[in-house]
Amino acid sequence: MSEEPGDAKFERWQKRRVFVRELAGKYSEVYRQLLEQPRVYKSKAIPFREGPARFSKAIINPQNAAVAQSIETHIDVIAPGYYGQKHGHMNSAVFFILNGKGYDVHDGVRYDWEAGDACIVENACVHQHFNADPKHEARVLVMKAKPLFLFFHLIFQKNVAYPPSEPLPGWENFKPEE
Repeated sequence: MSEEPGDAKFERWQKRRVFVRELAGKYSEVYRQLLEQPRVYKSKAIPFREGPARFSKAIINPQNAAVAQSIETHIDVIAPGYYGQKHGHMNSAVFFILNGKGYDVHDGVRYDWEAGDACIVENACVHQHFNADPKHEARVLVMKAKPLFLFFHLIFQKNVAYPPSEPLPGWENFKPEE
């Protein structure tokens, strides 16, 4: 189901976000502050957002981890039998499949994946992620240098089609486990 570009249906694309935080002060102060940043972030303390087709939680990004200015990492869960938005962006991404099985479509080419695989989305590729299992979720760890790309004004990013906004019959109460 395609939405109009200004449609607020997919919350993640509508909210204001900080992509690169300022590091200001004397070098020794900035360096000390960076050294004091946590090195372990508990993903269970961060709730999943969105749904009912695709859920996501941001783990590491410049908003919450100044020590990691150039990388963004999040966990996505695709509900059983569902798919995420069809979209494209300038930055590449690496998806490590934690559990489940499914496939991606990159510029019209299908790539099957399963738990333990790593799937690479190349730069400027229009792609979409699908959970091929009608009974179990697919969970992926996404790692990308998006903040760095945005810092250099390589900001092209566009949704072509949004994920479903209604749950599949029988999955009305699906929520990923934290």
